[in-house]
Amino acid sequence: MDQIMVFHGSNVEVSKPKILQNGFYKDFGYGFYCTKLEKQAKRWALTRKGNSIVNKYSYNENPNLKIKSFSDMTDEWLDFVVECRRGTLHDYDIVEGPMADDQIWNFVEGFIEGRITRTAFWELVKFNYPTHQIVFCTEEALNTLEFEGSDSL
Repeated sequence: MDQIMVFHGSNVEVSKPKILQNGFYKDFGYGFYCTKLEKQAKRWALTRKGNSIVNKYSYNENPNLKIKSFSDMTDEWLDFVVECRRGTLHDYDIVEGPMADDQIWNFVEGFIEGRITRTAFWELVKFNYPTHQIVFCTEEALNTLEFEGSDSL
């Protein structure tokens, strides 16, 4: 098992991550969202009201967990994001892959509403910078994280 550093941008220190189900559907559904990209976590933290804090965790992969991983934006990724944003639940412990940021989400909405085709969607998103997110969807998944500290921006 590999140990990987992941980051969570927030306005508070999160030493004990929790899965929040607040009715807002994100790319990969409910869970605790992190990224391997510290720069991206800083962007997340800076969008919060109040303090801007980047939390750091050691992630110890557990091969016994049910994990869905998307290495790139693909048709399968797009369909999964659309379903999660519609509120469809999945049974994965962890989901990892690219992020549909605000700009990409506008293209996803256009696709859902039929204003742009799937082909047009891929043309529009191919020039966006690389993104990464990993969401811990179950308590078992959260147990793979060990809090390493936080930094205020």
